[in-house]
Amino acid sequence: MITTDYVRTMARYNAWQNGLVYAAADTLDEPARRAERGTFFGSIHKTLCHLLWGDQIWLHRFAGTPPPAVPDIPRSVALCATWEELRAERRRFDDVIRDWAAGLDPDWIEGELSWYSGAIGREVTRPRALLVAHLFNHQTHHRGQVHAMLTAAGAKTGPTDLPFMPEES
Repeated sequence: MITTDYVRTMARYNAWQNGLVYAAADTLDEPARRAERGTFFGSIHKTLCHLLWGDQIWLHRFAGTPPPAVPDIPRSVALCATWEELRAERRRFDDVIRDWAAGLDPDWIEGELSWYSGAIGREVTRPRALLVAHLFNHQTHHRGQVHAMLTAAGAKTGPTDLPFMPEES
């Protein structure tokens, strides 16, 4: 389904896109980042908190990194209280994802992962390849929501197409 090269490419893409999204959000003031905009998680800040939380919970499951500071999806929107904290934690965690991807063993992808899902309230087992693909799909999904909110607020995020990712990302 996926390879370690795919995982490494998507980890680089994630960091590149987060850099563009956060740079665009930096052009907005705090009230604009916190404004309720009618999306699933409401605001730019809340959606970016949830996205970071999702990355943290999956890397906790995949690699044993520390779990997020908040335990569940409803509270994920309050993961980071300030913009500065959120921005710094995003940068730090993008490095965690890239480091994990860089050291990923191809045999690990072939196995299955079992975990307790708070979202559905039961134990789940799925192929790791599917779950890693989900990690990156989840990022793209919510970044797309943030991109739309940023665009509506007048901010510019830059290119999003994978083929145009700079080599140094």
